[in-house]
Order: sequence, then C-alpha cells, then structure tokens
Amino acid sequence: MNIEKTKAQMRKGVLEYCILSIIKQKEVYASDIIFQLKEAELIVVEGTLYPLLTRLKNDGLLSYRWEESKTGPPRKYYEISDAGKEFLKGLDNGWNALVEAVKKLKG
Repeated sequence: MNIEKTKAQMRKGVLEYCILSIIKQKEVYASDIIFQLKEAELIVVEGTLYPLLTRLKNDGLLSYRWEESKTGPPRKYYEISDAGKEFLKGLDNGWNALVEAVKKLKG
C-alpha cells in the first residue's frame, strides 16, 4: 500500500473545509489561498484550486468580485456567503466530532 497516496486522499478530503476556513477570515484572491495552504503544508496547485472554487461558488457557498489590477489582468476576489458560513459551521462540528472519534480509537 502506498502511504503517500493515502495521505493525499486525506488532504483532499479536508481541502474544501480548509479553503472555506481561509475565505471566512477575509476576502481573498486565489494566490492568497494557495499561499496560506502552502504555509500550512497543504500543497495545492491552481489546477486543483480553481475547479473547487467554481464548485463552491456554484453551490452558493462563495461569491466573487472582479478588481482591476495595476500589474496585470483583473483579479477575482472570493468571499464566503451566508450559506457558506452556515455550511462551514456544519463542517466545524463534523471535523470536531471526527477528531474526537479518532482520538478515542487511537487510545
């Protein structure tokens, strides 16, 4: 069995939760999200991030706005919606329950 493959699947499972947690803090540009994920040692490439952001937006959990950039093309800034905040609360509860269950199983 490949441990790296299993660890990658674990990271994928919490990626949506992590992204919503980042965006909840403040309105962010995609590169800000990637930077924060890298700082937390959750390496994500743009090819993974953008489809996930689009899905979260289509599900009504995020909104975005365009802002002109002085150094290049316009930038898309993401913000969590009220529905996204409620969804994130549910994920917080689920995450906390999962962590407690794993702690119990590990002894």
